[in-house]
Amino acid sequence: MRLLVAEDDRKVASFLRQGLEEEGYAVEVARDGAAALDLILADPPFDLVILDVMMPRMSGLEVCQQLKAKRPSIPIIMLTARGQEVDKVVGLELGADDYVTKPFSIRELLARVKAVLRRAQTSPKNGDRYMFGDVEVNLRSCQVVRKGKALDFSSKEFELLKYFLSHSGEAISRDRLLEEVWGYDRFPTTRTVDAHIVRLRQKLEPKPDDPHFILTVHGVGYKFVG
Repeated sequence: MRLLVAEDDRKVASFLRQGLEEEGYAVEVARDGAAALDLILADPPFDLVILDVMMPRMSGLEVCQQLKAKRPSIPIIMLTARGQEVDKVVGLELGADDYVTKPFSIRELLARVKAVLRRAQTSPKNGDRYMFGDVEVNLRSCQVVRKGKALDFSSKEFELLKYFLSHSGEAISRDRLLEEVWGYDRFPTTRTVDAHIVRLRQKLEPKPDDPHFILTVHGVGYKFVG
């Protein structure tokens, strides 16, 4: 597994690198946002990026936004300072997969890294492509096409759809979706799950008010049938 640590504080970067390498990860370090983005977009791709919010040349939030637009499948863990609640929320809205608040222990970070990587590695049984109705999903390019037209998906909408494809036929609770797709328990609420379901139905269902693919399971949550 190749990980990128984007952190301008040399002591913190060294601390992270040592802890991650001891767990068997191959680690590269970038000390400003622009350098981090250049490394991330180069080949071969990284399996995960640990991204500090406050960095020179380009902030972690800017890097996150551009990365999710160009390489949405690469998971991101944001590092935020205590009290930067706004940065946490904004980062998650931009597509970050999780966040860790400084100061933190290496054990906490490693647990988060393993959880995010585990979610990222979950793939539908059918491989790189999945088709249902008049919709085709390409997991490799992170593209969704309906009736020959590419649809505009946010990174979190795509991750939610991918999770449904991976668990086709299962009744999944809102809390489970929060844990497995968003990967944190403070933000957002189950209402955010419902809002994302509404958007998925509007984009994928022939009749969003009478869905055939993303079904509501009363008293439980949702189920994908495709």
